[in-house]
Amino acid sequence: MPRISALTIEQAAPTAQTLLQATKTKLGMLPNLFSTLAHSPAALSGYLQLGDALRHGALTATQRETISLAAAQFNGCGYCLSAHTLMGKGAGLSPQAIADARQGVVDPVAILTRQVLQSQGNISDAELAAARAAGLDDARIVEVVSAVALNVLTNYFNNLAATEIDFPRVEL
Repeated sequence: MPRISALTIEQAAPTAQTLLQATKTKLGMLPNLFSTLAHSPAALSGYLQLGDALRHGALTATQRETISLAAAQFNGCGYCLSAHTLMGKGAGLSPQAIADARQGVVDPVAILTRQVLQSQGNISDAELAAARAAGLDDARIVEVVSAVALNVLTNYFNNLAATEIDFPRVEL
């Protein structure tokens, strides 16, 4: 049972209503994450703005989904793990790539994500050099950290709120 309830579009503040309607139009549905975040129009707006900015950055859709999967697994967020397993498939990740991303292995983005999460950003010089040697330039490294921050927001929020999972459920 949710600890913070999802709002309907009509229940949300006017500024959040606009954001929720745009999200529903864009996605064809309104995931509970968005309608629960709508309790704070500022939080919802910030989340949407950073997510949109990162979609136009250096990382590919599969790389962003890899980060989301690694973070959801690390942070024990069943909501995000379920959502990003579905979205990862849609972005072209194979079942093995999804499993590897969840464990933070094989892919340089997954490995860096796991290292950033485990060390709270205090990765070693050797780990940073390995990420660069694996092909991650500074723009991508900056975006990995930014995407980790975005995912920590949603992971922690969903864990706190006990957001009802409205995607095919994936077990941690």
